[in-house]
Amino acid sequence: MKFRMPLSLTARLALLFALVAASLLILIGVLLGQAVEGHFGEIDDHELRGKLVLIENLLQRANTPLAREQLPQRLDEAFVGHDGIAVLLRNGAGVVSYALHPTSFEDELLARGQPGSGVSRWKKNGSYYVGRAKTVRLQGPEGMMEEASVAVALDVTHHTKFLEATSIRLWLGIALAAIIAALLGWWVAHGGLAPLRRVTAIASGLSAERLGERLKEGDAPVEVRELVDAFNGMLGRLESAFQRLSDFSADIAHELRTPISNLMTQTAVSLSRTRSEDEYREVLTSNLEEYQRIARMVTDMLFLAKADNGRLPNPNERVALANEARALAEFYEALAEERDVSVVVRGEATISGDRLMLRRAISNLLSNALRHSRPGSTIEIDVADQGSHVTLGVRNRGDTIPVDQQPRIFERFHRASAERQHHGEGAGLGLAITRSIVQAHGGEVDVESANGITEFQILLPHTVANRPVTD
Repeated sequence: MKFRMPLSLTARLALLFALVAASLLILIGVLLGQAVEGHFGEIDDHELRGKLVLIENLLQRANTPLAREQLPQRLDEAFVGHDGIAVLLRNGAGVVSYALHPTSFEDELLARGQPGSGVSRWKKNGSYYVGRAKTVRLQGPEGMMEEASVAVALDVTHHTKFLEATSIRLWLGIALAAIIAALLGWWVAHGGLAPLRRVTAIASGLSAERLGERLKEGDAPVEVRELVDAFNGMLGRLESAFQRLSDFSADIAHELRTPISNLMTQTAVSLSRTRSEDEYREVLTSNLEEYQRIARMVTDMLFLAKADNGRLPNPNERVALANEARALAEFYEALAEERDVSVVVRGEATISGDRLMLRRAISNLLSNALRHSRPGSTIEIDVADQGSHVTLGVRNRGDTIPVDQQPRIFERFHRASAERQHHGEGAGLGLAITRSIVQAHGGEVDVESANGITEFQILLPHTVANRPVTD
């Protein structure tokens, strides 16, 4: 089985250019050839008709015996200098009474007595002729009507040669123009498809170290600009994803290093000498706290991994957000009193979703607000039904989150500032988990922080669209 090598897009466009150009030129050539040939035909026919009228006029005037004798001389005088004209005159009996260049006529016309009607074309002795014949009624010497046939031929070799030479030049010109059109089409297509070749080159050399490369949009044609924009956007997303992955790896290593280092240090110290039972119990208790911290971190990371892969549970139950917020306020009441902070819940709204996950999202925001609230201040939780959606806001007074850090506040292991890190021992996964839960419910979460007031705003639909769940 034979496989044909597919033509490149550049070659196809070049062939298309050549085909279109050749088709148009052929059409123009055919129309132009017909117009020129028709024009020459009209000129020849006009010349033949004029000669027939001249001969007929001379015949009508030859109505006496003397005039009849002088007729050949008058015809010769009339056609002096007309070497391309041939004349054949026959009387009623078919006898040739006058002939001028008779060898120019067809043998068939010379042999038959009556000429044909209309315009005739023939070739003889390498020359091309066009002729016309006519029967003329004449008044004889005794007043009787006689018939005479007149045939006139015109040598059109010059016209025919010209048309043949023009036709050859025209076809050569069409072929040359098609070749030029193909080359021009290839050049235009090759230049126009340059962005595609650059896309291929960049994609071939793509690696984690070269994700910062971009295609230039300025020199790309309009038809390819969307592809260039999409490709650059893809590179940007890949670069951002690789950067987040790199940061995530570095952050998780940093977060795990501290508890593991503490475990190793405490264990090494406890093994350096014999200790009492209470001292060993104290070391184990401290180690248990570090293990619990690692376990929480691993659990949170597992939750985020499930959220990224769409593997979160998808129950559909009615959840009263205000009731969940009040229950969490009671749960954190002791911690709030310890930090001299009060919690106020206002409003009512009910949505469909996973109650435990939504409660965890609100708990993360509330615990975050407790850690960063100024003593003596109030944490406000506002729940509102906006008709098309439900909002839940958690507002506290404390350190302002820098503007440049607010877009990254929901990234994993990210802390807004060094000062805010000292307020708690969180690993920086709580807000990332909150965003994953809200997005799993088809909502959005955002933060605004200015003049010492920070507010996290959750926007949720009344009903969560069903999403696929994988085991």
